[in-house]
Amino acid sequence: MSKETSDLIIAGGKLIDPGSGLNKIADIYIKGKRISKIETKKLIDLKKVKIAEDEKIINASGKIVATGLIDMHTHLREPGREDEETIYTGSQAAVAGGFTCICCMPNTDPPIDDQESVNFVYERARKALCKVFCIGAATKGLKGQELTEMADLKDAGAVAVTDDGRPIFNSRIMRHCLEYSKMLNLPVISHCEDLDLSSGGVMHEGYVSTLLGLPGIPSLAEEIMVSRDIKLAEFTSGRVHIAHVSTKGSVEIIRAAKKKGINVSCEATPHHFSLTDELIKTFNTNARVNPPLRAQKDVDEIKKGLRDGTIDCIATDHAPHSIEEKDVEFNAAPPGLVGLETALGLVVTELINKNVLSWEEAIAKMTINPARILNLNLGKIEKESPADITIIDPRISWTVDISKLKSKSKNSPFEGRKLTGKAWMTIVDGKIVHRL
Repeated sequence: MSKETSDLIIAGGKLIDPGSGLNKIADIYIKGKRISKIETKKLIDLKKVKIAEDEKIINASGKIVATGLIDMHTHLREPGREDEETIYTGSQAAVAGGFTCICCMPNTDPPIDDQESVNFVYERARKALCKVFCIGAATKGLKGQELTEMADLKDAGAVAVTDDGRPIFNSRIMRHCLEYSKMLNLPVISHCEDLDLSSGGVMHEGYVSTLLGLPGIPSLAEEIMVSRDIKLAEFTSGRVHIAHVSTKGSVEIIRAAKKKGINVSCEATPHHFSLTDELIKTFNTNARVNPPLRAQKDVDEIKKGLRDGTIDCIATDHAPHSIEEKDVEFNAAPPGLVGLETALGLVVTELINKNVLSWEEAIAKMTINPARILNLNLGKIEKESPADITIIDPRISWTVDISKLKSKSKNSPFEGRKLTGKAWMTIVDGKIVHRL
């Protein structure tokens, strides 16, 4: 493959792609929207190439080249709260963070619970800078009382169903949801929260909540529902994915279920492996999330679960809120933070550089693993695969500045945090959509 027959060549980077098992220096040739060749032997001599005169060659030496990152848990707020985020601005934040694919949650206004609303998302996503997949509501209006027409949602392009933001509290409804999803081969993403136990709580129930006099949410509120949904998955032979795991007990329950062969997968967020409830002492409302930031023992167990494979994916749970909504008393603030642009830096800083995960393991949890869970034909760098590529500078040090975030909302508790590692370039369907 010569330069003349390629539209773009990524040369000299360290290709790490768990999906195809590649881990070596390589040149990647791109023609149109697809990868046309991967060369690991006859590499381009970058010393003889004048990059400024040959813009089709990207010098990636010293960089990590990975298949495009996938976030399977993103809130884009459109329709209904376009003041907080839109599908387009969310895609701007995504590519700045190295994500070439995001999956939007259905708790919009109105909810994404029928074919028309799924079609709306995909129509708006045509102008997005990255790939956008839609996750449909599991119950009508997210009310947990009546299942949506899940077959219609799938026909319209939904890749999973969930009532995220709310649990499916009725066990009979959840059972039927798993049964129908099994027939349709759609994963059910479960927001695990016992609303009776969490009612009125605004942070993790423990020493810090007692110290601050704030009403707490016990770990048990999550763990009871994790146990229930795993038992229902076992009973129905359905496929359940536990969203934003936050407690030590939840990780232990999921680990035991996997050993039994139950069809369960799960995700953890960067804020749940990098922050604890100690941060709430600052009363920073950007640290109010659901599930809440937990204690150090929970963070330690999440890291253990990531290391031993209990936790399959790292997902952002990117949840934009306006400044006006967050600039209130801690109890009155809505839960959620923006995470697309800080996720990669937190993974490198807190997991890779601290030897919790290898580069291969971390990339797998942000690429091929979510792709497999959602049945997406993505997550690999191989001949004829989509040219979705994230080039990472693993050494760059940077400080989070919320004023520079591409997201329409700025509700991040990581302001001023020093991180290592950043997306140097993001390529979607062969097109450069972000570069430092």
